[in-house]
Amino acid sequence: MSDSLHHECGIALVRLLKPLDYYIRKYGTPLYGVNKLYLLMEKQHNRGQDGAGAACIKFDVAPGDRYIARNRSVEKNAIPSIFSKIIAHFEDAHEARQFYNADYLKKNVPFAGELLLGHVRYGTFGANSLENCHPFLRQNNWMTRNLVMAGNFNLTNVEELFQELVELGQHPKEKADTVTVMENIGHFLDEENEELYIKFKEQGFTKQEISPLIANQLDIGKILRNSSKNWDGGYVMSGLMGHGDAFVLRDPSGIRPAWYYQDDEVVVVTSERPQIQTAFNVPNDAIHEIEPGHALIIKKNGSVSQELIKEPLPRKSCSFERIYFSRGSDADIYKERKELGRKLCPAILEAIDHDLRNTVF
Repeated sequence: MSDSLHHECGIALVRLLKPLDYYIRKYGTPLYGVNKLYLLMEKQHNRGQDGAGAACIKFDVAPGDRYIARNRSVEKNAIPSIFSKIIAHFEDAHEARQFYNADYLKKNVPFAGELLLGHVRYGTFGANSLENCHPFLRQNNWMTRNLVMAGNFNLTNVEELFQELVELGQHPKEKADTVTVMENIGHFLDEENEELYIKFKEQGFTKQEISPLIANQLDIGKILRNSSKNWDGGYVMSGLMGHGDAFVLRDPSGIRPAWYYQDDEVVVVTSERPQIQTAFNVPNDAIHEIEPGHALIIKKNGSVSQELIKEPLPRKSCSFERIYFSRGSDADIYKERKELGRKLCPAILEAIDHDLRNTVF
């Protein structure tokens, strides 16, 4: 398995489990989710300083109202740049004296939603341009066929996966690995939609009645199993569906890290554990690892499960992740780094012939 560095990034997912009104009443602001996403991305700034992006899905909006929003930047201070634009819309609502009106915000403010996804990019592959910044969008007029994706990954067989799409009859617009992965998942998302549509149509439901039924019964685990069966490499893939389902899928060798926290108000996923600890003021043992080969699946109805997608393989944590990227404030990372230093000592002492007096470190 290749260790070439194509994507070394950070992800942050925030899913509000209560209506927007709840956070306005309890925390005195509609920005609870946005503020938490900002903190989680800023605290992962070490994982990506070449660009950033954020996306949001709103639940239960009226037809004709926008329910997907995205903002990306490759400016020097990409995260503040993104969030200054996001906050500006809330400030407009404040000037209109609608800052605490959840219905107004849901209709008029792009990031006043329940499901948020952030990404920080470390540009080791591809041009450092806006087009290379996650999240990526695959849009459709049917809510359940919309897909928003961001990831921290290096797939070693992108050419093979691209060719599979061509053999399926697709004509991908580019060979970029993120687009290839998104179209791969999107193909099986479309298939699942079609199967459910036929099933409900045969049961006598109208087209308008079928859409919410599909949203309720969409099998995310099945879609991920079908789409990822030929993936090879290290990855954490995060995705949002337009109707409100979300997932974070981790590679079977555990090469890329992913952690999550859940309480009765929120579900959070990040690439590292300390960011959740500090942003939500929770102890180490309240945060759990997404197991290798598993996906954390968050349904629109609020149910959360960790589902086996690919059989786990022997652990092969990325050394670049553990030594260079990850924050030393993580208890396990700190112990690992101390142990690595301890194991290096004998070889170093031998190399300098134990002459510490005349050696500069």
